[in-house]
Amino acid sequence: MPPVEKPKKKSKDKRPTRDEAILEEIGERLVEALNEESEVILTIWGWDEPVHGLIVALDARTKLVHVQKNGEITKVPFMDIMKIGSPE
Repeated sequence: MPPVEKPKKKSKDKRPTRDEAILEEIGERLVEALNEESEVILTIWGWDEPVHGLIVALDARTKLVHVQKNGEITKVPFMDIMKIGSPE
């Protein structure tokens, strides 16, 4: 009996790296949106659709951003946020 081959691991695309200044700016804009209760549009790495809604929590322990839209909360990893915009 021939040996069974292990399935090859699929290499996952790596998240693009951003410098500290960009990460700091994203963090500041998230805090501002949370404090002002303003709606944002987040472009998330690896997600097909942008996330729209209000920032309701920034969890430092899990590094998740909680976005609420129509009573539903979406938790987004901070490091996956590529861009933050407003719905104008």
